[in-house]
Amino acid sequence: MKIVSKYIKENEIKEIYDVMASERENFHQSGPLHLTAVNWKNDHDRRSVAASLVQGVKILERDRQEKRQGPQALAPPWWEFFQFQMVRQLVDDVDSSIFGAIYEFKPPTSSSSFSTCENPHYVIAFRGTIRKRHSVLRDLKLDLRIVLNSLHQTSCFEIAMQAVRNMVAANPDKKIWLSGHSLGSSIAMLAGKNMAMTGIFLEAFLFNPPFFSAPIERIKDKKVKEGLRFAKSLITAGLAVAVKGTHQRNRFEDPFVYLSTWAPSLFVNPADHICSEYIGYFEHREKMKDIGAGGIERLATQNSILGLFKTAMGKESEPPLHLIPSAALTINSNRSPDSIRPHGIHQWWGPDSHFKFKLYRYS
Repeated sequence: MKIVSKYIKENEIKEIYDVMASERENFHQSGPLHLTAVNWKNDHDRRSVAASLVQGVKILERDRQEKRQGPQALAPPWWEFFQFQMVRQLVDDVDSSIFGAIYEFKPPTSSSSFSTCENPHYVIAFRGTIRKRHSVLRDLKLDLRIVLNSLHQTSCFEIAMQAVRNMVAANPDKKIWLSGHSLGSSIAMLAGKNMAMTGIFLEAFLFNPPFFSAPIERIKDKKVKEGLRFAKSLITAGLAVAVKGTHQRNRFEDPFVYLSTWAPSLFVNPADHICSEYIGYFEHREKMKDIGAGGIERLATQNSILGLFKTAMGKESEPPLHLIPSAALTINSNRSPDSIRPHGIHQWWGPDSHFKFKLYRYS
């Protein structure tokens, strides 16, 4: 009887979870329905649309997994509500999952409230990890690639990068956005970095971007936290000098300086341990500058200890994906009742959210 009772209880929990998941996939139950007319100059509206388009990619893949077609498909409202049309799906050649999409903004010709000079013409969006059996294995392998700083070596990223290059080449005078959540934000960030290094600066909306480092931001004691960050900067800068030498490159030849013109929009939650380190990363950089240690931090902020060790051992090392010189950082200070929601994308279109914004420029 106990086994039967446990089985029934587990199935009831699964059914409740499935209903909740289905509701969160349904735009009319969990989407930003309050945005009946988008003000493209308004940060909240722009953020909400960018996040919704990313969610559209995720639900597009969920529709494929659940074989939901026609009237049963849940994905289309996530972009059609904002007058976007699907131009192309980006499909992973390893497991045939949909990991990205290209949208075109197509407002009604009779409507002047939707189209302004501020709106994007195209949005290239990338979803985050889906923990369902159809795609979880491939997604977790890509997540591991982010940790190992080798995302650029995957066929998934190559497909994404080529799609971005093709769109930019075909539409040189059009405004193109990049948008992504979690795993997808890493893809968008790397694509944006590559384009920025060629002198093309695409507006980017990166939701809960992974920052894999020692979890210093989780420490409650402020003095201990600041002390650890200072020590880490000294160690990283010292290793950088030891490994790369004291030769200083011309400021205009430094890739980190050149990249500093690009300031993607980062959206992080302090309770999300996957992305919260970005808060301390930028705040610490300013504190180091204020106490006259800006030179040390300029070395530390663009290097990782793991990358420096690889270089010291003669291995080829790419610049750390998560380290960026400039960013428009938005922090969601809302408290969450659980540990899952801080990493979710739904938080970024809530009208009652409390956001703090600051622009950080590398100098």
